Amino acid sequence: MTELKNRYDFVLLFDVQDGNPNGDPDAGNLPRVDPETGNGLVTDVCLKRKVRNYVSLLKNNVAPYEIYVREKAILNQQHLRGHQAVGSDLSGAEGKRKGGAKVEEARKWMCDNFYDIRTFGAVMATEVNCGQVRGPVQMTFGRSIDPVIPLEYCITRMAVTTEKEAAKQEGDNRTMGRKFTIPYGLYRSFGFVSANLARQTGFSEEDLELLWDALINMFEQDHSATRGLMQTRGLYVFKHNSELGSAPAHRLFDLIRVERRNPELVARSFADYVVDVEAAAVPKGVQLLEMHLTRVPVPA
Repeated sequence: MTELKNRYDFVLLFDVQDGNPNGDPDAGNLPRVDPETGNGLVTDVCLKRKVRNYVSLLKNNVAPYEIYVREKAILNQQHLRGHQAVGSDLSGAEGKRKGGAKVEEARKWMCDNFYDIRTFGAVMATEVNCGQVRGPVQMTFGRSIDPVIPLEYCITRMAVTTEKEAAKQEGDNRTMGRKFTIPYGLYRSFGFVSANLARQTGFSEEDLELLWDALINMFEQDHSATRGLMQTRGLYVFKHNSELGSAPAHRLFDLIRVERRNPELVARSFADYVVDVEAAAVPKGVQLLEMHLTRVPVPA
């Protein structure tokens, strides 16, 4: 594995058409929206989930690319594996809680074996203590460029679940439901990669390449009835020539401008936007990497 020696900042553009990119279970699974501005939101944990799912599919969930936070996982059992691997003595409840004398060794084992721990970090100071890991890769919420309009549709299923329901309906086995979508939304999320934290978790150059691959392709493995047309539209990566960086992240992010092609028309596709990349204005000591640049030219 090659040690990471550079700071990175990146901008991720993705969109959805006639779908629900990130439903809120506290609001009946409605698409998440900023109530003051109407802009759509996709949480950072939703995006990280899709990265995890992609890596798990690609690497078959085997070390050193196991996924720590996955469906139906029992996290303390994973912690126990770490302590068993380094030969910890966890006899007694107090030994489990404090993790014995080999917490740091168990923590390193967890980082070495689980991709999402050494990437995003984890709090493992639970019943079986493996310490805490601050991940080198962090992402913000995705926020839509323009306000979105959540729509609600009534749907019908020509069947019922139980015989009791069928008896109540006297043979008319129909059930009603609701489906929520937005007609179109182009979202932007920002990300950060710290070389200093990468050294602490073992996050490598190879892990970074896998992250870029996941961000570009993660939606291609996540199609569903509510996310049929959802895809990455652009990944803009700024590589600094040092560990601490050569320019503030916000200055770099401002170089990627996304604007409506015609502000008087309602956006219904990616073609309704213009993505302008000011490559010539990138500061000294920073390189713009063409990982997945999607640029709609400004009309002459």
